[in-house]
Amino acid sequence: MVRYETRIEDGTVYVATPEDRLPVGDLETIVDLVGGPAWTITYSDREKQAHPELDTSDEGLTVDVVDTINAMTFGESFVETLAAQPAEPVEDDGVSPRVGLFAGRLLENLEYGLR
Repeated sequence: MVRYETRIEDGTVYVATPEDRLPVGDLETIVDLVGGPAWTITYSDREKQAHPELDTSDEGLTVDVVDTINAMTFGESFVETLAAQPAEPVEDDGVSPRVGLFAGRLLENLEYGLR
């Protein structure tokens, strides 16, 4: 299965595609959307009780959001979905659907680990 890498160049996040690379959006905007440049791993009491087998030894560890972005890879299906999203904002919030989708996946990776 082919995985496509993420790159950051001149403050813009890109995802590789079979042909070239897809501009996702402004790095600073994406970092702001997930809450800042650092992410501290936490587990709620509810999560711990519901999943007693869960390894929580990384709780309290703080990870660099930019490092996480640089480590992310995606399957072809996600890259195609990302490319189909408008690159410009369509609502007053100033966030393009493409950036929103990417930030959502980044949040998932921060919360549940890189896939």
